[in-house]
Amino acid sequence: MQAITRKRPAMRRNALTYLERLVDPYTSYAEDDTPPRRLWPFLRQYTGPFRGVFWAAGLMSVLAAAVEVGLIWYMGRIVDVLAETGPAEMWAVHGAELIAAAVFILILRPLVQALSTGLLNNAILPNFATLIRWRSHRQVLRQSVGWFENDFAGRIANRIMQTPPAAGEAVFQVFDALSYSLAYLVGAALLLMGADPRLVLPLLVWFVLYMALVRWTIRHIGPAAKASSDARSAVTGRVVDSYTNIHSVKLFAHHDRELDYAREAIEKARSTFQREMRIFTIMDIGLVVLNGLLIVAVVGWAMLLWGQGAASVGIVAAAAALTLRLNAMTGWIMWAVSSFFRNLGVVAEGMETIAQPITLTDRRDAVPLEFGRGEISFEGVTHHYGRPSGGLQDVSLTIRPGERVGIVGRSGAGKSTLVKLLLRFYDPEAGRILIDGQDIARVTQDSLRRQIGMVQQDSALLHRSVRENILYGRPDASEAEMIDAARRAEAHDFILDLADSEGRSGYDARVGERGVKLSGGQRQRVALARVILKDAPILVLDEATSALDSEVEAEIQKALYGVMEGKTVIAIAHRLSTIARMDRIVVLENGTIAEEGTHDELLARGGLYARFWARQSGGFIGTDDALPDGKAAQ
Repeated sequence: MQAITRKRPAMRRNALTYLERLVDPYTSYAEDDTPPRRLWPFLRQYTGPFRGVFWAAGLMSVLAAAVEVGLIWYMGRIVDVLAETGPAEMWAVHGAELIAAAVFILILRPLVQALSTGLLNNAILPNFATLIRWRSHRQVLRQSVGWFENDFAGRIANRIMQTPPAAGEAVFQVFDALSYSLAYLVGAALLLMGADPRLVLPLLVWFVLYMALVRWTIRHIGPAAKASSDARSAVTGRVVDSYTNIHSVKLFAHHDRELDYAREAIEKARSTFQREMRIFTIMDIGLVVLNGLLIVAVVGWAMLLWGQGAASVGIVAAAAALTLRLNAMTGWIMWAVSSFFRNLGVVAEGMETIAQPITLTDRRDAVPLEFGRGEISFEGVTHHYGRPSGGLQDVSLTIRPGERVGIVGRSGAGKSTLVKLLLRFYDPEAGRILIDGQDIARVTQDSLRRQIGMVQQDSALLHRSVRENILYGRPDASEAEMIDAARRAEAHDFILDLADSEGRSGYDARVGERGVKLSGGQRQRVALARVILKDAPILVLDEATSALDSEVEAEIQKALYGVMEGKTVIAIAHRLSTIARMDRIVVLENGTIAEEGTHDELLARGGLYARFWARQSGGFIGTDDALPDGKAAQ
């Protein structure tokens, strides 16, 4: 007996596990650069792996409804049997039938309900939401850097998180309520028609009025739900923006300003939600009135027929049970319908992010970059970010294999644009960029970026351990290689002293969102260690040592010059002393190359670079000073 008791949970687990594995949410699929922008084609694309399960769930939902209607019909039959026969005669004539009905109710009915519920709760809901969340996240990650720069990270994340459960809830309502209730309604009509066709008339009148109320609700709830979802996403975007920039909020003492900024969005969310709830209130009031009419009409007519001898007591009982059941169900059905369209509104709002086309893609014939010597050529490159000015204008520049080139210029001169185009975060509006003679627009983006190591001025880290952050440069590196990279970046000693709030220390300590638990210099050194470990043949340094103090910077500079050996290097700097030893220095001004040469050559020329060098304070370009000829800095 104990063995049987232990075995039953395993059997239940096996049955549920079978249902849970009917659909693999991570199954391979063809990625679409231009996903459908309309709701139903969008959902149809995601529901492909579930079509067989959906058919099975719909069939079981209809079967479960038929069983419930049949049960009510049979209760009416029992009333008639009780009225027509005595106890002894009833068991003699109908005993076997009653036992069979009891077996059906105790065994077969639960099995039908269990299979219907299991398909919905175990096969569909967890996997459907997971599939949408996985594919949505995968689709969004394929977007370009520029796409992310044009939106709140919080709003993007909110849409990715709220769309899958909304879609899952919509599917749940289809099978749990809509298909079930439709089948129930048809069964009820057939049952009443079988008793007396006239009993169907009040049901049909009620159904027409009920559908009018449903249509009114649908027409209003979809837009209201979308507006409410938009408003909630706006709240999330603003709140996350405040939290992400909490240092600036505290530094400028703008606590109250941030509260006002959030309150504006919160109040809009409240007002849109109020409008949504008004629709539900009107719907509920209308539903109570309609259901009252249904009960009085159907039961009253059945009693009238009974009084005329045209209907039995069992028919009156079945009609009363059906109408009371429909009375209970209609609220549920209306809530399910409104919830269905409300969730579709949330999905439609999420589509504004998820279904945006991928604008920066690999060509169909793109091939991996075949890295050779590391020559980089910019040929007539122009890029203004779609604006009339800014960025670069007709820049042509060749960086020889193994050459170390410094890029200087005022803020807005085009330095960062040059690097972003090289990394293909954007495509040039004109011209092309070549690496070893290969147009980077014709190679795969991943193969291009694997050949480039970059340290930025603001080196944001992942909210993971120090080890994971450094190994991001080369995940298959050994522990010894990782530690060696940290030592070369002058990071190993301070890493050993790190500890987080959960007791992890050293390389296992977490660094906080964007690395906020570390100082600017510490973040920069971890980022340097990551790039050192990557050991890419092209190295890009964008103010790589700007966050370091002078003593540490001197040590890092030594390490960097060691890392530069044999690599093609592009280094952007405002602190001119950090690039004075470069093989060549290129000066950008208003998106064009103003001059280029070695440090000594440019000083001897007495041009823009020489003026930068002469006026720099502490080795920085005076980006906001007026030029000697009276022109304002751009």
